[in-house]
Amino acid sequence: MLNALDIPIVQAPMLGATTESIAIAVSRTGALGSFAAAGSTPEKLKQGVAAIRAATSRPFAVNLFVLPPADPPAETVRAAMDLLAPWRERHGLPPQSIPNQWAEPFEPQFAAILDCAPPAASFTFGILTREQAEALRARGIFLVGTATTVAEARAWADIGADAICAQGFEAGGHRGTFLKSVPESSIGTLALTRTIVAAVNLPVIAAGGISDGAGIAAALMLGARAAQVGTAYLLCDESTISPPWRRAIETAPDDPTRLTRAISGRHARGIDNEFMAAMRPLEDEIAPYPVQNALTQELRAAAAKAGSPDVLSLWAGQAVKLARAGAAGEITRALWAEARETMRNQTKVWLGPGG
Repeated sequence: MLNALDIPIVQAPMLGATTESIAIAVSRTGALGSFAAAGSTPEKLKQGVAAIRAATSRPFAVNLFVLPPADPPAETVRAAMDLLAPWRERHGLPPQSIPNQWAEPFEPQFAAILDCAPPAASFTFGILTREQAEALRARGIFLVGTATTVAEARAWADIGADAICAQGFEAGGHRGTFLKSVPESSIGTLALTRTIVAAVNLPVIAAGGISDGAGIAAALMLGARAAQVGTAYLLCDESTISPPWRRAIETAPDDPTRLTRAISGRHARGIDNEFMAAMRPLEDEIAPYPVQNALTQELRAAAAKAGSPDVLSLWAGQAVKLARAGAAGEITRALWAEARETMRNQTKVWLGPGG
């Protein structure tokens, strides 16, 4: 599938920032668009796939989080609610109530993937079983597994993945780490891509800090079959980010991002804000994902409505200063044109005038 792409760019699935529209726009260019379906019910997932299919005949991917059912101890939930209480009061919210569910259950979502059989499916936060991978293969679904270490890439290869998304430390949003701790799995995109290419006989998609043509060219020179781009699309016409999130990107200083567990309970990279800074000394006390994520959802919605970035998940990668406005399709074409020009120019430099 990756060899068949006209443009070797994969649009990163960005839950909370995009809908099916960006997948349609990117796939129409000959790149691979992604539908971030981790927050969707099975029915909404199927509807999203149907909408993309109706709009384009090009390949696209659907992304899910591999999550076990959440059953947190009552004391964990209570402690998390106590930490959030002052922030809820600041935004005029009533005392916290416990959500009906912590996250959309994975197993029904996976069954929906098998039912509607999109061209490709990518997974993060965990790993599938061999039986699940075989079920995808039986439906003709191209399987992409997210890895933040060589060991994770090997684990995906062992269960039968078709490709590896090598998620470097620079990437925005949630870390896909699932074997060791995040500090032990914080490898930059350059080193991670090269070591996975050397270790695993599967096509690799390089991800993390790639937001312009030069970055795409570098990823391909490292041996990646494609480059995954996310942050570069955050300001595109199809993006659904809130106004304060958009302003935070547009006005971001140099090197503005940090990793945090404060907002969702899982390490994620975003533009630093007041909540992240205040909770930094308490990171070890934060409830795990998806508990913290569910408990902060109403608070984040209130902050977005008020136009305040103070508690928002301002997810963005380290190359956030390279985010650009415009239609997603045009951004994709421009990125590839820049990448090709970079490779042409560099070839002349390497080979010299007579090369």
